[in-house]
Amino acid sequence: MEIYNQLKTPASKEFEKLLNSKFSKTKIEEGKIIEGKITKITEKFVFLFIEGLKSEPILDINELRTMKMDDNLKIGNKISVLLERIEDKNGEVIVSAQKAKKIEGWYKLEKAFENEEPIMGKITSKCKGGVIVEHIETGSLMFCPGSQISDKPLKDISHLMHEPQKFALIKLDKLRGNACVSRRQIISSSKKEDKAKIIEKYKVGDIIKNAIVKGYSSFGCFFDVNSELDVLVHLQEISYSRVNHPDEIFNIGEKHDLLVISVDKEKLQVGCSIKQLSKDPFEHISNYKLNEPYKVKVVKLMDFGAFCELEPGLSTLLHSSEISWTKKNPSVKKMFKVGDEIKCVITEIDKEKRRVAISHRLTKENPFEVMEKKYPVGSKVDGVINSMNEYAIYLKISELEIDAFLHCNDLSYTNIPEEELKKYKKGDKLKVQVLEIKKDQQKLRVGLKQTKPDPFDWFKDKKVNDTITVKVISSDNKGLIVKPEGSEIECIIRKSQIAINQSDARPSRFVGSERIDAAIADLDIEKRKVSLSIKLLEEMQNKEAVSKFSSPLSGKNLPFSSLSDKLGKKTKE
Repeated sequence: MEIYNQLKTPASKEFEKLLNSKFSKTKIEEGKIIEGKITKITEKFVFLFIEGLKSEPILDINELRTMKMDDNLKIGNKISVLLERIEDKNGEVIVSAQKAKKIEGWYKLEKAFENEEPIMGKITSKCKGGVIVEHIETGSLMFCPGSQISDKPLKDISHLMHEPQKFALIKLDKLRGNACVSRRQIISSSKKEDKAKIIEKYKVGDIIKNAIVKGYSSFGCFFDVNSELDVLVHLQEISYSRVNHPDEIFNIGEKHDLLVISVDKEKLQVGCSIKQLSKDPFEHISNYKLNEPYKVKVVKLMDFGAFCELEPGLSTLLHSSEISWTKKNPSVKKMFKVGDEIKCVITEIDKEKRRVAISHRLTKENPFEVMEKKYPVGSKVDGVINSMNEYAIYLKISELEIDAFLHCNDLSYTNIPEEELKKYKKGDKLKVQVLEIKKDQQKLRVGLKQTKPDPFDWFKDKKVNDTITVKVISSDNKGLIVKPEGSEIECIIRKSQIAINQSDARPSRFVGSERIDAAIADLDIEKRKVSLSIKLLEEMQNKEAVSKFSSPLSGKNLPFSSLSDKLGKKTKE
């Protein structure tokens, strides 16, 4: 431009020195916002005078019109601008009123954000995920997410467009120059202030008249109070009686009186109760006695028991463990239904904890006590196989509805327990003997083999070294399997115990059903163990022969054959 080209002439050097000396004390820095005084206005440009600069900065008048600042364009008025360059390559000063306004606007946004002050803005357009909001004071553009437009979903926001309204600054990113605002916070805050004023009206102990049932959920009932406040009456505060759901008692639109039991000014909540407007039924607990039977009403069924009422409002829990003597995990829902009246015995009354314990099974005699009286240990009783597993049978003692435990070891004296167990099936009837009764633990143990004579009793009058006659059942390389005459117990005579001489210790010498004599080598009645030996019998016979036909000193140094000859001669004599 001509005006700046003239400053490059030699005649301007003295003028430049004069300016430097005159304004040397004024600090001018790039990137700062400074004020310029309008000195000249043309159709295209506005000329400014800024103290401390060598030349006059120029602003495009269209820029000012875009900023809606053209009404303020008068010679002598001041305009804030951003000093971008003190001198460019052409020696011109570069300034921007738009950037200055943007920076000043950002400073104002930062101050409002720090002080948590609302700002005035208007929604100018929609965008992905929300809307664009223009700061009315500075013209800065900000983003408002769709979730922050209102405290409730809005399908149409046309009524909010271009309307000046308050927004809350919720995020400010200086590096990126991004600002995020919320209209919802302003609405919520306003409602919160209004609600806080309403909450101030109520205090604990107040009675609210004619509150209207507005709705309900699984945890309580909602009431409308004077069309200004919603309160919740928790399920536990509806009635002293057990309530499964509010719809059992209330209908939408009904009016009820409420008692204020709590006021939370921080959460802006008022807690109310209906049941506390009437007397506590637990005060009647003195009318009931321990260990006495009473009729109770089933009001709710659970997996772990049934809630029952002694009277309206006075409820207690009948635990599943107190329902039956014999059923360990009874199905409460199969045994009872809501509305049933059953007899129960009060077992505990705790006034401090407001707890009453009841038992249904105590209304009947303990079947294990009856069992102990009618069928003491040693008695025989009939039972039916109810179930089985790999090691035991469970019998149902039909007369008393008691389950009895029968171990496979108690099935037979002689057979293998596991093999003996396979002979029985569900539904078989058995006569068993009572072995053990634990009434405290509700356990009964029985045995089947005990109903028959014990084959091992045959050995009770026997002792070690006694000679018995046995019948050969079978033989193999290991020895003989024999059965004593008059007994059903099978015994083993090992190969090493068949004879003194190894050449004669052959199991094959004996045939099935052959009767032979053997001596008892070992006998333990308690452990039911017995060992037989033919070898021991021969040794005892030899010893007896020596002691009978020979002096104590004879035959000490003689071979066995010489001893036999002499014994033979002596026998002949």
